[in-house]
Amino acid sequence: MITDALVRETLRDAAIGVGVAETPEGLGTIAKPGCAAAIWRRQPLPEFQSWIDGLDAAELPQARVCLRAVAVRDAVTEICNASGAPTSPQRDRLVDDIAAIADIFAGLMRVRWLRLRLDAVTTNACHGFHIDAVTARLVCTYRGTGTQYGISTDGAQPRRVFTVPTGAPILLRGTLWPERPRSGLLHRSPPIEGTGETRLVLVLDPVFEPEEEV
Repeated sequence: MITDALVRETLRDAAIGVGVAETPEGLGTIAKPGCAAAIWRRQPLPEFQSWIDGLDAAELPQARVCLRAVAVRDAVTEICNASGAPTSPQRDRLVDDIAAIADIFAGLMRVRWLRLRLDAVTTNACHGFHIDAVTARLVCTYRGTGTQYGISTDGAQPRRVFTVPTGAPILLRGTLWPERPRSGLLHRSPPIEGTGETRLVLVLDPVFEPEEEV
């Protein structure tokens, strides 16, 4: 359980309205008034990062599915099989991590169903600063430059831009989050077109009415 003291400390060390914590439980700061995003700050294991950075772009798992949170592990395993990602302890680590993050996110959102997206990105996808039309969204960049964010009170591009570390999940409020007024926190995918970089990004959205997704 995260305490108010931790919330005050982490918010002081980050952009206004962004909670930063060292444990997955810290993502719960998203429920605090005025906290528009929460980051679980963690460092990828060197052997895992070397493995995923060394995969051919064609072997990176890609999919868009709506599924029960308890089915994520099996689904991601099948997605990795379909992509041709070689079986290894590091692939198992990726599958386990995605399943664990999905379980945490589903618990925070109090849902049983999720939209899961795995994208291998080489272009300037979603490079404009924006707020997603969802209640909340979790993004974790496993390979390449992480999500960028900043504060804008008038809708213009943020003056200061922060980059989420690779491997660190960020949980962002969307336009459907009930708190008003909105915080003004905007985010984007980093512009990488022409750099030769390939990102692997996990995106999770809550599904409150699964029958509407079918």
